[in-house]
Amino acid sequence: MGKIIVAGIGPGSPSDITPAVTEAIASSDVVVGYKHYFQYITPLLAPGTECIDTGMKKEQERAELAFRKAEEGKTVTVISSGDAGIYGMAPLIYEMKEKRGSAVEVETLPGISAFQKAASLLGAPIGHDLCIISLSDLLTPWPTIEKRIRMAAEGDFVTCVYNPRSRQRFWQLFRLKELFLKVRTPETPVGLVTNAGRVDETVKVSSLSDFNPEDADMFTVVLIGNSQSYLSKEGHFITPRGYFGETEEDEETKPGQKIMIKSFRTIESELRHPEIPLDRKWALLHAIHTTADFEMEDLLYTDPGAVEALYRKVKDGTIKTIISDVTMVTSGVRKGALERLGIEAKTYLTDARVKALAEEKGITRTQAGIRLAAEEHPDGDALFAFGNAPTALMELANLIRKGVVRPAGIIAAPVGFVHVIESKQMIKPFSHIPKIIIDGRKGGSNLAATLVNAVLTLDDAELLRPGRDV
Repeated sequence: MGKIIVAGIGPGSPSDITPAVTEAIASSDVVVGYKHYFQYITPLLAPGTECIDTGMKKEQERAELAFRKAEEGKTVTVISSGDAGIYGMAPLIYEMKEKRGSAVEVETLPGISAFQKAASLLGAPIGHDLCIISLSDLLTPWPTIEKRIRMAAEGDFVTCVYNPRSRQRFWQLFRLKELFLKVRTPETPVGLVTNAGRVDETVKVSSLSDFNPEDADMFTVVLIGNSQSYLSKEGHFITPRGYFGETEEDEETKPGQKIMIKSFRTIESELRHPEIPLDRKWALLHAIHTTADFEMEDLLYTDPGAVEALYRKVKDGTIKTIISDVTMVTSGVRKGALERLGIEAKTYLTDARVKALAEEKGITRTQAGIRLAAEEHPDGDALFAFGNAPTALMELANLIRKGVVRPAGIIAAPVGFVHVIESKQMIKPFSHIPKIIIDGRKGGSNLAATLVNAVLTLDDAELLRPGRDV
């Protein structure tokens, strides 16, 4: 009884054929394969080797021929491009062995797959979890393929696409792009490698939004990045595994900050709309981290560039004081950040004058505190942050309208059921004042404090490294 070796010959270049496969081909009595592939192995054949080549879509016929020859006692190598186990001949050979009840020994030799070769030409796009999908619906119904596309996109897998287009299969890759754009950012990198490892090899990179499916053909492998993938300045397609951050600096990072960094990365990966301006995203990540509430994507309102504008005012010394409606807000503002930036955080609620003013005017103590704050900080050197009292926010709105005070910025996150929604709407018309608002009834001192912290640490946003002052 002979033997069948199922061998992957790589994508096309002689240098990509493994030594084990080279040896198997050279020592075979018979080599069976699709006729197009023999051009890549002819120099490896021993004199007198019987070559059986058939056309496309003759896979079952080739497998049967291989078994007949092996059952005659010959050593037969069945060749597949790339890796024989990936859309190759290996599954069919094993299925046929089972069906025939054959005693022929079967051995599989791995090869370099087209997606691996394509990845090496693009840089390092498959550095994390990945999946491979074929768009060929000859053997798999399209609804099944589309379901797999959806799952790959939603699962944030780096995705390799085989058989992307042909003369008859012209629309499927357009549909894949449409499905991916529903859950991936337009900037997601895409690589197209045609004829990988062959003489007429081409390599292209683009963003998902700019990717043109018509640039692909049946010899193209398409690679789509995950949410962490990016193009380097030199045009390399990179999907980080996470090792780069494991530096000496990271080893010195405090445990609390490490947890916060991981949390922020998790939150970012689960955002419905991550393609928002960085300063707004930074505030949003803080808000969700504090509340574990992804509704903040809908509730967080920021004026365009508000977080960045407030950060600039902090850095240039315009903002010297953060004034809150209640003590719990100031308690939540990072003391390390305040010290580092030379800013004072205070509330007037504990001021001895507040009680007397509230009783005299018939207003709440938080309203009285804001009146005192406005008297002492009228000229744009204070950021006002509200996490509890809608009456205090309404008081500030009235004082602004009367020209009594000009805040450097407003963070509005009072919580409750009476006048809460209205208080937040009252400050929106002040277009000259940068504002961060939690719309609706939700809010709280913890939210107001974390939004202040987002402003104070915006310079950590680009590297997504929160918590330096934890």
